[in-house]
Amino acid sequence: MTELDPALERWRLILGAPAAAVTCAAGLGAEAAGQDAALDWLYERDTELERRDIRRTGGSGPSIVHAVDWLDDIHRLFPKATIERLERDAVQRYGLHDVLTDPGVLERLEPNAELLGAVLRTKHLMNPEVLRMARRIVEQVVRDLTERMAAEIRVCFTGTRSRRPSRIARAADFDFPKTVRTNLAHYRPDEQRLYIETAHFRARTRKHIDNWQVILLVDQSGSMAGSVIHSAVTAACLWNLPGIKTHLVAFDTAVVDLTREVDDPVELLMKVQLGGGTDIARALAYAAQLVEHPRRTIIALISDFYEGGRPGALIRTAAALVAEGTTVLGLAALDEQSDPAYDRETGQRLADVGVHMGAMTPGELAGFIAEKIG
Repeated sequence: MTELDPALERWRLILGAPAAAVTCAAGLGAEAAGQDAALDWLYERDTELERRDIRRTGGSGPSIVHAVDWLDDIHRLFPKATIERLERDAVQRYGLHDVLTDPGVLERLEPNAELLGAVLRTKHLMNPEVLRMARRIVEQVVRDLTERMAAEIRVCFTGTRSRRPSRIARAADFDFPKTVRTNLAHYRPDEQRLYIETAHFRARTRKHIDNWQVILLVDQSGSMAGSVIHSAVTAACLWNLPGIKTHLVAFDTAVVDLTREVDDPVELLMKVQLGGGTDIARALAYAAQLVEHPRRTIIALISDFYEGGRPGALIRTAAALVAEGTTVLGLAALDEQSDPAYDRETGQRLADVGVHMGAMTPGELAGFIAEKIG
């Protein structure tokens, strides 16, 4: 029997059945055939392939595969990084909600931020038993995000770096110019390398924070799932900082003040219902009513800015807030990728009246707030 070339099998899996004649004319091995069947179950849904009448014909798997069986197969056949990509595509790209509403499937899913976003979009389809299992995903992802983001946010609020030296070796406080100057004697021209004998770090001054308000105003339309998640965790991290009064408000066509739940982001996210229309003007008007001292208030409006309500009212409210001295941020994304997708016309109109427009990671938002109030 002819031994199959692993490289050709890999190309056959990448290119699909049309490439069989030039890659694996003799057929796939048992494992590769299983991989091909699993890929076929998911990616044969691709509307572009249907339009071009090029559909993958799949290996040796059964003709009808349920989500739980498919998940078992991919966990057996693929490495972890590929499994996470396939799970993400199943839910986000193809909207296979049964992947998230089957208890057997939920038990096997790897928790991550993308999966949490999918849970928030589909939890209204879940029965109580499945919802309890989904909560495990929410709790683990929130815990991981909180641990990572809390450390980053604490650094932003420990103070600015001063000229005083520090004995604490922390990467964020590394004094690069002084380290280079004091170690120039150890430079070796033949190697073009500078050897560091003594590294230098700067101390941080302690910040005094005096009664500032931070209002996070979050669009809960379906496309903003990542920003909703990171806003909830950011608000929880800011909640315990002295001198900062934090509010978290979610909106679609209605406005829901979630401030009382900020200290429990898991419970908060389980109450969020993604989807629906968007009335940004109403939400910003509500935030304006919360402002106590305009010059010591930051409103972070997190939205894709596709206004379904009254664009004129939105611009007027934003202009009035800026005129009073309130700092207004318009963020098209608040997540770890900070990849913005938004209505540029509305964004430009807001920028024209003094709103700071952009996209940030939670750490960048914390840094902005710390700099502003410091």
